[in-house]
Parts: sequence; structure tokens; C-alpha cells
Amino acid sequence: MMKDKTIRTVRNALALRFGEDFSVDETLAGLDELSHIAARRVIRKYLDRTVDPKLLRLLCACALSAPSKSDLQQSDIVVIGDDAVRKQIAAAIPDMPWIAAAPAFLVFLANGRRLPLIAKWHDKPFPNDHLDLFFNAVADAAIVLATFIRSAAAVGLGTCPISAIRDHAGMVGRLLHLPERVIPLAGLCVGWPAEPGRITPRLGLETTLHQDRYRERDLPGEIDRYDHRRAAIRPYARQRDPERFGEAPFYGWSEDKARQYAEPLRSGFGAFVRAKGFKLE
Repeated sequence: MMKDKTIRTVRNALALRFGEDFSVDETLAGLDELSHIAARRVIRKYLDRTVDPKLLRLLCACALSAPSKSDLQQSDIVVIGDDAVRKQIAAAIPDMPWIAAAPAFLVFLANGRRLPLIAKWHDKPFPNDHLDLFFNAVADAAIVLATFIRSAAAVGLGTCPISAIRDHAGMVGRLLHLPERVIPLAGLCVGWPAEPGRITPRLGLETTLHQDRYRERDLPGEIDRYDHRRAAIRPYARQRDPERFGEAPFYGWSEDKARQYAEPLRSGFGAFVRAKGFKLE
């Protein structure tokens, strides 16, 4: 009975997410885990209940157990316990009040600092001070972030990633005393959910899943179908920047993203990364 319910959860969540029906082998191990992954939701409202620091430390340890490129271990996590620091970050991003309201707030860091220092301590050359150092650190940090999100969900916590801290990377770097070659990748709100959240539909697998080689078939048609499928499930509450672009008769995901990226975003982030000592050649 429980297995049937779990299978229905996986199938219903993925049908809502991707707009297609999936067969699920009832003999698969780990179906419960798959059901939680398939039905993942962002949580922005939390109960007035603290998250035990020991639990946060445990979850951070689980997250930092994630795969790391060549065992280079180029990621760190800052748990923000200083209310003054959190308030400054929240004040810089006023359209995301859950940053201040969440019981816990973490910042995930890409760390390209340790490797050059280790090379120096061991009196070895370091010819890899180029784009790949930055790329590997960012990839490590992203995997750690994703692993923390799943670990938190496993114990019943809800999370909401905050990439907008990169809009204020210089300020965040100063607040967290980030040294050379250490940059903020994302923040993360963590807490006990006060609401179940909603599943966000994704582009269909005909667009994002490829066999043997990359293929673009009917990209305009695929995105149009996704726009309408998503609008039927999760329509946008308001249109972005109507003063500039007007009110569209139909407002879908692609119109929203086109409007979002019609404005320059984080144009100074590259300069921040270079100022932190990363060479991006």
C-alpha cells in the first residue's frame, strides 16, 4: 500500500513537472527517495521554530560529503548566526523577505584559495591559475549546495536558494570577510515549512534530454507548448516591468525570462571575481 502511494507520488509529481507520464518499476530500490526528489518544492514560509545548530552542522557535513572534482574540495559554507549581518543582506534584497524570516540562513562559497596556497607551502609550481580553477570551485560549491538541499529535505526542512546575493557580491564578501579567491555562490534559507509549497513545471524532456548528441528539433514550438502548459498550472501573478514592455495578452515563462534578461544583471560580477584574484583566461 505504501509502495503504491510512493509510486503515485513519483508519477504525479513528474507528470506535473514535465507534462508526460512516466512508468515506475515497483521493484526499484529507493523509491521513497525518488518521490522526495521528484516532488521537491521551494519553501519561502517557515514555522516560528529554530533549527538546532547541531542539526545544521550535521547537514553541512552531509553536504560537504558530496562529490568533489579530483578531490580538490573547493567549497565552503558560512552559517550566518550574526543578526546584524543577516539584516544587512536582507535589506539589500527587499523583495525576498524570507531571507530575514527564515530560522537559518547559509551562504555557499566557491573556494579557489586553498590550492595555490598548498602549492606554495609544498614549493610546487601552480600553472593552473586560469578559468578552470574558478570553474571547478563553482561546480564544487553548486554540488554541495544541491546536496545540502536534499539533506535538509530528508529531515523535513524546507529551503530556498538565493542567487541574488551575487547582485551584492562585494557587500557580502566584506560582511563575511571573504579572502582572495573565495566568492559567494548562493545563499540558502532553511527552516521548518509553514506551507507545502508548489511544484514548478520544467521544460519538457524533449527539449532538455538528449540521446548520443545534442539535438534541437522544434525549439520555438517546444517552448510555446511549455509556456501554455506552465501557465495552466502556475500562471504568473503579475507581468514583469509592464511600464516598459506593456501588458502581454498571454504571459508565459519565455516572455517573463525575455523581460528579465532585457535588463543588465550582475554586469559587475566578472570584475568582482577578477578583483578576488581569479584569472578567467
